[in-house]
Amino acid sequence: MLATRLITASVVSLALLLGSGTAAVATTTTTATAATRTYNTWVWNVAGWTMNGASTTNGLITAITDSIRNRSADFAALNEVCRGQYVAVIEKLRDLGWPEDDSNFARFETSHSTACDGEPFGNAIFSKAPLGTASHYTLSSDGSSEDRTLLCAPLSATPKVVFCAAHITPSDAIIDGKNINERQLDEVHSLMETFNALGLTVILAGDLNNEPNLDPLNKWYSSSLNTQYNSANYGSYRELDDTDTRCAGYGEITVDNGDTGGPCGLGRKIDFIFVRENRLAGSYTGDSLSISTVCGGYCSDHRIVIGTATVDVNL
Repeated sequence: MLATRLITASVVSLALLLGSGTAAVATTTTTATAATRTYNTWVWNVAGWTMNGASTTNGLITAITDSIRNRSADFAALNEVCRGQYVAVIEKLRDLGWPEDDSNFARFETSHSTACDGEPFGNAIFSKAPLGTASHYTLSSDGSSEDRTLLCAPLSATPKVVFCAAHITPSDAIIDGKNINERQLDEVHSLMETFNALGLTVILAGDLNNEPNLDPLNKWYSSSLNTQYNSANYGSYRELDDTDTRCAGYGEITVDNGDTGGPCGLGRKIDFIFVRENRLAGSYTGDSLSISTVCGGYCSDHRIVIGTATVDVNL
């Protein structure tokens, strides 16, 4: 119940920050002439503690910031990043001249206060354009000491465009009669649907610890997506790599651990960039990138995921 109360309160606060109630936004959406923008999104679970020991000097920061800049990212998200690494990324991106406003382009949300050898650990988002006030949503507990959250922030100049990052638990524990991974996915999905009802265009990125072809994500993927490798969908979202011909409807692998999982036997995809189908205003594409080895070995056990989409920004 605590998670539900926090989510409800945060949704209300986001609506107030946007300066309008649900009904008013809905009316504007139906009468306004839609404007569009094309955004490049970048996301990486960097294993900031488990594979990098909270280091800011082993090459990870350069791997992150060079990739963000080289891929012309408009939005970037990090999962499993230590607070010190987050600060170092901010400083490096400033040095690279990446953000338009170097004082207002990053947000951090703690998932565990001491997991990085005594320092905080969590999710982070970055935007090339200035950000508005961030909101966070605490998801149902998986019974561990780590809080799972959704972190979101609108663009200052285009406040109906919101960027969010999530890291869903890998736990398959049954809590209150339901698999906790699926419960957290459902909570994030419910928030995305609430944002849509508020007239917002949301880009969601992160490690969801599930796979496109499995039942918990059927309510996410649009019913218009029906392939040999991802079917039975009844949702309203497209994932930016779901047209990859190597595994149509599923996408390219995002974890490199030597397995041959996934419906195409190429490996598993558990990192995503989702946009609601009704907010797409043109083509979209996605990809995953080979893992950098500049960190004295592999920087992470996850690949960077990138995607480009043209969306309705509802000016």
